[in-house]
Order: sequence, then structure tokens, then C-alpha cells
Amino acid sequence: MTELAAERRRAIIDRRALADALAALPRGGDLTPSATSILRGALAAGRTEIASRIVAEPNRGRSHAAAYAFLADQVVRLAFDFVTHRLFPNPNPTLAERVALVGLGGTGRGEMAPFSDLDLMMLVPPGGAPWCEQVVEGLLYLLWDLKLKVGQSVRTPTEAIALAKSDMTIRTSLLEARYLWGDEALSDETALRFRRDVVAGTNREFVAAKLAERDERHRRMGDSRYVVEPNVKDGKGGLRDLHTLYWIGKYVHGVRQPTELVGAGLLTAEEYRRFERAERFFWSVRCHLHLAAGRAEERLGFDRQREIAAAMRYSDRPGKSAVERFMQFYFLNAKTVGDLTGLFLAQLDEQLARSGRRFGLPSLRRRPARLDGFVLDRGRLSIPSDDFFAQDPVRLLHLFAFAASNRLEIHPAAMRAAARDARLADTVRDDPRANASFLEVLTDRNAPDLVLRWMNEAGVLGRFVPDFGRVVAQMQFDMYHHYTVDEHSIRAIGLLAAIERGELAKDHPLSTALFKQISSRRTLYVAVLLHDIAKGRGGDHSELGAEIALQLGPRFGLDPGETETVAWLVRHHLLMSNTAFRRDLADPQTVEDFVRVVQSPERLRLLLILTVVDIRAVGPGTWNDWKRSLLRTIFEAAEERLRLGHKEHGRSEQVIYRQAELAAKLGWEPTRAEKHASRLHDSYWVAEPPAWQFANALQIEAAGKGEPSVVAEDDTESGATRVSVFAPDSPGLFYRISAGLAAAGASIVDARIHTTRDGMALDNLLVHDRQGRGYAEKRLRARLVTSVIDAIKGDAPALPQGGRDSRGNVFNVAPRVLIAEQASSRTTVIEVNAPDRPALLARLARSIYRAGHQLHSAHIATYGERAVDVFYVTTAGGRKLDAGEVQALREALLGTLAETQPACAT
Repeated sequence: MTELAAERRRAIIDRRALADALAALPRGGDLTPSATSILRGALAAGRTEIASRIVAEPNRGRSHAAAYAFLADQVVRLAFDFVTHRLFPNPNPTLAERVALVGLGGTGRGEMAPFSDLDLMMLVPPGGAPWCEQVVEGLLYLLWDLKLKVGQSVRTPTEAIALAKSDMTIRTSLLEARYLWGDEALSDETALRFRRDVVAGTNREFVAAKLAERDERHRRMGDSRYVVEPNVKDGKGGLRDLHTLYWIGKYVHGVRQPTELVGAGLLTAEEYRRFERAERFFWSVRCHLHLAAGRAEERLGFDRQREIAAAMRYSDRPGKSAVERFMQFYFLNAKTVGDLTGLFLAQLDEQLARSGRRFGLPSLRRRPARLDGFVLDRGRLSIPSDDFFAQDPVRLLHLFAFAASNRLEIHPAAMRAAARDARLADTVRDDPRANASFLEVLTDRNAPDLVLRWMNEAGVLGRFVPDFGRVVAQMQFDMYHHYTVDEHSIRAIGLLAAIERGELAKDHPLSTALFKQISSRRTLYVAVLLHDIAKGRGGDHSELGAEIALQLGPRFGLDPGETETVAWLVRHHLLMSNTAFRRDLADPQTVEDFVRVVQSPERLRLLLILTVVDIRAVGPGTWNDWKRSLLRTIFEAAEERLRLGHKEHGRSEQVIYRQAELAAKLGWEPTRAEKHASRLHDSYWVAEPPAWQFANALQIEAAGKGEPSVVAEDDTESGATRVSVFAPDSPGLFYRISAGLAAAGASIVDARIHTTRDGMALDNLLVHDRQGRGYAEKRLRARLVTSVIDAIKGDAPALPQGGRDSRGNVFNVAPRVLIAEQASSRTTVIEVNAPDRPALLARLARSIYRAGHQLHSAHIATYGERAVDVFYVTTAGGRKLDAGEVQALREALLGTLAETQPACAT
């Protein structure tokens, strides 16, 4: 596809000199080893030369891709000449003794990365002449001896045409076929027949197939151009999307170079310049990625991003690291490709359109009664004149509001004009009409995320809300966030609308029900849009975001009460998740502290829904049943407290109620039930859910005297596996349990530790497998039980070494040990932040045990490469730790973390 010719060609490879060297090889004997040595040396020298150019000129990716293709061309030509002149000379070939070498794929386009495959088609006449077979075999063996990875096919012109008719992949390969060497007439004949017999009259079929193929490829790659470990070649917004545009233009209009897309009316000159800049950038990244990996690697993983950012000479800036700046530019280019794809396909749709046969978005649902100055062009919203937005810049916002309210697709001409005139949005930021139109888009019930993306792609959103413009294409360099900040926020808006429409009632029944109770839906939509708007500014993004919300609320048309609520939600948008996932919800102090901040039922409802969509929009796999269970628990406890002004039942009343409820469910006689109840402290009856108390009672009843009893069962409410241990209490018991689970490959997500009045330990833990799911198979649960029993009875097993994910070593997570003095009235709450590692909890529990302290509960959360483990601890005598004991334990835990800390990435 590249139009660039390789520069300083002889510095890469001197074909004439090498041809002379091959010709000078003495006659007789096996010439292949000597020829291989000559060509291998030339190939290595050429690669070294191009690699040095990449270092010296890191941003000229298209030039480097052309250079690699030129090197491959010359080596193939030299190899072919050697085979046909020295190994199998044929001075007077017949018409049946001809071979044409044709490049396909990147070889055909004349653009190759350092470790790209060499994609060759060898055309031969029909009849299968022995000389042709010798040449093909000799050439392939020579190329293989050079350690080239060759994708090859041998076909007659008729076979190639027949396959192209039936196989769209082969058809695409032939579309970009390029004659390399050999019999040129054979190559020309095939190209002519391809255009005449395959391409003619099949434009629609090809376009439809390529778009379907693109959609499937996007689905495999995550279906977003904003995934934080993107695939440079096949990901959404990457090189393959640019190739697809070129293929379609070449197929439909016969363009020979990408610049001809302008003449074909598919791109404007300015759009083509954006096309070329994006292509150059992605080729630069791809070449650096191949060289860094030492192989054909297309996924720009965390472990390569920092290295390539340095190679491409990005540097740190205040509030943003070099790697974040590099990745932001990556996503801006991916966004450009998305913008160009939409414009290109819509323009193509115009060219190919006929009734009922279009390739754009769904057409007009119904004709609006009023068009407000806009026009409809074949069912799509457009503008009547080129200066329509300049006449009244408010129309820039109204275009999207009108499209949203009437569920219309925007015509490519109008999108082009909006992108061109996006700067006019600067002039109407304070115009009430413009802000009303923006709020109409944001709070649309049908597809606000779709229209917001259109605004974002046109550049209007970032211009109208400059604070949002600062987070466009901004990534966070960690393993937790899957998308850029702007994409995450827009996805959250889409999820919010889906909840309001009732489409996610099965996944989120509580949020769906609560949505109907909130007093101001626009407050919630604005809060979701702004919750991460201050990321990347170097401070607390929640606090900074709240300040931005106070400024934007009145501008958007919110009243003072709504604005204050939005600011509160932005400031505290992490409060509910941090409380639910990092605190003991059975501790009354937890609920008291949470309610003290929330203060009203309306805030509580809004905060729950915001928390749900925020977590869901982080990416696949971040939402699970365990998080749903914890959020519901804190919501219900806080709602009761806020509604009644006090807990409906005091602690003692709650304990009596739970004991009576369990006795009735068990059907035990009163004395038997009272004996069981008297063994357990009040904290047990408050902390554990009734279903667990029932299961624990049966387990205790069945346990042998003095022997540990371990049960592992599915817990459908949490989506995890409950492991319950009933055993004689002893120092370090929880450490042994956690070590046994770690040895079996389980990850503990929550743990509550109880001691009976007669010296037995009753511990309830929730665990996940390595995929973050419960253990569905009975066989695997039995393995957990065996591992825990072995750890309790014998020596604690050796703790697993190494990291959960090698990519995690790329990130610098500074270990921290924090003491939350006021988080509990009865225990000392210790929060540990550290790089996530196998058996981290077991190691920390061992340190607490060796310090001589008692562990009452543990709560575990992971955020990509970062783990947050929270422990509720007392001394062996049952009191809170004093200052000296806190300091000693902090130092012990930091020492444990230092032992497991990997070498920091540089």
C-alpha cells in the first residue's frame, strides 16, 4: 500500500554486487551452501542497516516498512536467479516452462515489518512441467535455509482465478498482488483475468464481506479501539482497518495508491493527510515492536509500551509519564482511523446506494415533523449549506441533539462539516441553547453513548467541554483499566441508559429498581460523565473533578441543588466500592462511617448506580457476583440506617433473632440449639449470613472431636466458593489455612475468623480460581479441602513463588501499610497496598501470626497489578494495638513485602 520507495537502496542491499558474487561461484559441486552464505550475510547486513535507521529516525515507519520490503524483494530475486541460472539452467524454455513470482499481503503491498512473513505466490502454466517443479522446490529450500518464514502457494492462473471467486481471503490477496520476478507476462495475464472475471460486477459482495470480516476481527480483539493493550495490526483502529479502506477503494475504483482515494471521492485531501499520518505512526510502532520482541509481535503489551515510548523519544511531562503520552498519541491515531473509516464507508454508501442496499448505520426510523433547518439526505440528517454551522455555531450541538432525539444517522457531509468547524464550539460554551442541546444528548434514553461517540469523533465534545477534551485518548498505565478515560466514561453512560431502559434488570435488579426512585436523572447522567474528568492532572482526581463539576453544573443548566449533588458524587464516587471491598461490613463502625458521609437516601441511591456502571465500564471481567453481593450488603445496611435514623434491631436483638431463625431452620430440639448458640460469640451471629450459619451448624455437628473439618461448597450469592474450617484453635491457624489454599492455586477474596467459647476456630473464607471464578467441579473443591487439611495437620506448605502475571513486573507499585485508627471501635484496621503476587495474603498472615496478634477478618481486593488487603487485628488478649505494636507490625509487614517485591521496571 505504501507509495514510498526505499531510500539509499544500496546501503540496504547491492543486488548487482551480490549477483556478481553468485555468478562467480565455481562450477561443479553443490553451490547452494555458498549461495546461502552470501545471501544470509546480505540479509543480515540489510536488516542491521534498517534497524539503525529505525533508531536514528524512529517515527518514519512507512519508510522503514518500504525498506524491509525492498530487502525481501532483492533477496527473492537473487535467489530466483541463482536457482534458474545455476541450479536448473534452462536457456530455451518452452511456454510450459515459466514461473512468475508474485508478492501477496504485505509483500505485495511493498510494506513489511522486521519479522513479517514473506508471502509468495508462484504462478506456473498448466501441465506441471518438471522444470517448474524443480525451480519452485529449489527456491523454497533456499529461502528456508535463509531462515525466512515463507507463506507460499503454487497455482496456475486458472486455479488462482477459480479460488478467488470462491474464497474472499484469496480474492483479497490477489487484489494486492505485485509482480516480483520471473515471467512477467504470466503475472500480467493473471491480473487481467482477475479484474475481468472476478472483480467486475461484484463490488457489493466484496464490500459486504470485508465489512463483516472487519466486524468479526474487531470482536475478537475486544471491539474497541481503546483497549489498553492494543493489537497494532489487527485491533480496532489499527493498520488492518487502513488496509481495509485501501482494499475497498482498490476493488471498487481500481485505485493503485492510497492517494488515489481522494480522486475516487472517498476521502478529501485533508482526510488523506490524516490517513497517511496514522499509517506512518502505526508502522513506526509496529517496526519498534517487532525489534523489541525479536519476533513477529503485534500486541502492544504493557511490557513493551514503556520501551517503545522511549525508543520513539517520548518524555515525561508534569502529570503525565512518557508512556502515557505515547499511548495517548496511539489512541488519538486509532480514533483518527475510526473517524476516517466512518466517513469513508458513508461516502462509499452514497456511491453504491440503491433502494434497500446500504452499508451505513440503520436508516431513518421515521421522518420528523420538523427539521429545525436541517435536511434529510436519503434518510440521514444533513445540513443545507457548507456555512450552516458558521451562521449559528449552536447548530453544532443541535445537530447531535436532533439526531439523538429522532434516532437519525448523521450524513457524512454533515460529520465532515462538524469536524471542520468543531472549533466554533469554543464560542458557544456559555450559550444556554448549546448547553441544553448537549444535556439532551447526554441524557437521551435510547443511545446516548453512540451520539456522544459521534461528538467525540468529530472533536465537538472535547471543544465544548475542554476538561473532557483533556482525557480524550488518555490511558492509565495499569492492568486494571481496559479502556481510555473518555471511552470508559462514554461506556458508563451507555450502561446507565441501559439500566434506565430496564435492559440490565437481570444483572442489576437493585439498580434498575432504584433508578425509578431517583428525583433527578440528569444529575446522575452528568455525574457519570464527569466522575473521571480530572484524571491525569497529578492530584486527587475525585477532589479536582468535584471542583470541575461545580463549574460545569450551572453551565449545563443544572440548579444549585443538582450541581452540589453532582460534585458530591464525583468527589465520593469511589466511597461505596472502597467501603464494600475493603472493610468488614459486619463491623457496625463500617456502616456508621459510610452513612456519616452519605447522609441522605437520595445520595445513596445515586451512588450505588454510579458505582455499578463505573465498575462495569472498566472492562470485561471486572464485575462479578461477589462485588454485587458486597454492594447490596452495604446499600441495605446504610439504607436502613438512613431511613430509620438508627438500626432497626440492636445488636443483642439481632443475635437472638438470628439464633431463633437458625434453630427453626435446623429443626433441632431447644436444648441442642441452645448449646450450639452458646458456643459462638455475638460477633459471629452478626457477621455471617443465615445460609452460612446453617451450613456451619451442620458442619460442626458432623465434625469429629479434635479433628479439623473442612468444607468447600459453591456460594451462589457471591459467585465464589465458600471454604469453612472448623478446627482446634492454635496460633497461626489462619496462616496455615491461607497457605494451603495458595498451594492449591486458590485466591482468597474474603475471610472471617471466629473462635468458639470452647477453644475451637470457625473460619469462613471465599475463594476464586485463577480465572476469578468459583470452583464449579466437585473434584477441584475436594482438592482444596485436602490441601487445607494437610496444611493444618502438618507443616505449612511452601508458598508459591513468582508473579500472577509477568506483565505486572512492568509496573511500579510502591508497598504501603496504612493504619485506619477510626475504622473500628474494637479492632485495629490495617490496609496493605502491594504488587499482586501468589500467596501474598498467606505471607502477610504469617507476619501477623509471628508478631503474636489475633486476626479477626481479612478483606482482599485486586486492581490489575495492585492488591489491597485489609486486616482487622487485635492483640492476643483481644484489645486494639497500641502505637508501639502498630509500628512494629507495620515494619514487619513492609519487610515481608520487600521480600516479594520484584525488581522495578526501568
